Amino acid sequence: MKDPLVIGFALLAVDIALWRAGLPRQGTLRLVLRLVIFAFYSAVLFGYGMNPLSPAPWPESWLRHLGAQILEVLWWLNGARLLTQSLDAVFVSRSWHKERLFQDVLGALVFLAAAVASLAFVLNIPVRGLAATSGALAIVVGLAIQSTLSDVFAGIVLNTTEPYHIGNWVSVDGVEGQVMEMNWRATHLLTSQGNIVIVPNSVAAKAKIVNNSRPSTLHGVSITLEISPQERPARVLGALEQALVGIGTVLKTPAPYALVKSASVDSIRYEVTAYVDDMAKKSAVTNELYDLCYRHLDAAGIELRPLGVPAPPQSGVDRLQRLLGRVELFRTLQVDELAGLSSKMSRHEYQAGDLVVGSDAVTDYLMIVESGVVSVEVTTPSGVVEPVRLGPGDAVGEAGVLAGLPVRAKLIALTQTVIYRLNKTDLTPVLKRRPDIGQQMCQVLSQREDKLLQLGSPPEAQVVTERSLFDWLRDGMRKLHDLTI
Repeated sequence: MKDPLVIGFALLAVDIALWRAGLPRQGTLRLVLRLVIFAFYSAVLFGYGMNPLSPAPWPESWLRHLGAQILEVLWWLNGARLLTQSLDAVFVSRSWHKERLFQDVLGALVFLAAAVASLAFVLNIPVRGLAATSGALAIVVGLAIQSTLSDVFAGIVLNTTEPYHIGNWVSVDGVEGQVMEMNWRATHLLTSQGNIVIVPNSVAAKAKIVNNSRPSTLHGVSITLEISPQERPARVLGALEQALVGIGTVLKTPAPYALVKSASVDSIRYEVTAYVDDMAKKSAVTNELYDLCYRHLDAAGIELRPLGVPAPPQSGVDRLQRLLGRVELFRTLQVDELAGLSSKMSRHEYQAGDLVVGSDAVTDYLMIVESGVVSVEVTTPSGVVEPVRLGPGDAVGEAGVLAGLPVRAKLIALTQTVIYRLNKTDLTPVLKRRPDIGQQMCQVLSQREDKLLQLGSPPEAQVVTERSLFDWLRDGMRKLHDLTI
């Protein structure tokens, strides 16, 4: 008959080898195999009188008695380890098992119970006496690790209340980042600069926590503007509300809004707030909000300027020249050229809901939005989409002016809108003197056609040639305006 001590240590060696090598690779299968080995190990111990619930046998032989004690103690510890792994596998999808802290706490409690049981049953040590003699030591150790214990218990509170989970974007104690890890001592945040910030659990439990990932489909975007108190708040709020209408990438519910945040003798502070459904959109929407607010305030005659210094003297450039100067196409024109074009523009006013241009209309004039918001609707095979909204300083109509093409989009006024038109014949002298403007208009139009093509609305058949769309438009411009360049 084989020695039970040899069989027991052999089974332990096999179990340890499987654990260290990570075999089998599949976690559940590896756990099942280790449980089977533990069952054989238990059968050997109980079958040969080495009951872990009683002191080890063979007191007459100190070597075999020691070997039996080791096997019985390891039975308790190995059982505690397998119990912890089994609970992890059973509760892996439960909400309480999302962080490492609960796994560690559970494992510590199970191992502590196994250690106490092995001392009481196998080594026959009085547990009550041990607890009494170790009380003073526990007090000393507790005082020494008071800060660590504070972090541990704060971590338990955080995991119980669940103010955030791994992967959430949060702001803790003024530090904003993505939660990468939650352990016994601290929460690890990955900031937008790519740095890891470690926030102790005791600090996080007392700090104000802002979870930007809850709710997952609603994120607020707010900007603050300080305007001179000389400007009437109603005019400022009207311009800011038009800016909010002009941004189509925000949610309609909850509705965006603008309000007076505070007032002083030096300035009135306004807050503009909108909501997006994706955290990744916040930066782009914030930048777009600043740009739209600036443009709509400027269109309303409200200037953003340093409030700590006197206002600069009014420029001699009139309103229409400033409008042309805001258009990207005409930024390189001189003052006299802007003055010549502005005198030839005609003013057209639209109410909310009015049709500005139909999708099949061919315009021989360039339209420049002075104030208001215009929706651009494009019909695609999947339906009507709105790729963009036009605001102050935006221009449209290059297709008809350059190549006699239809706009290929329906323009509808969303608010009370003022648009100035510049006829094709008035642009011809400028294009002859400044060919760079014509080149830029062709570039803008070719990019716009590419976007329409991506939306599923193919350009006119005559446009699709072996040459590039830009070359085709440039040749059409030369022919239409009788240019020799």
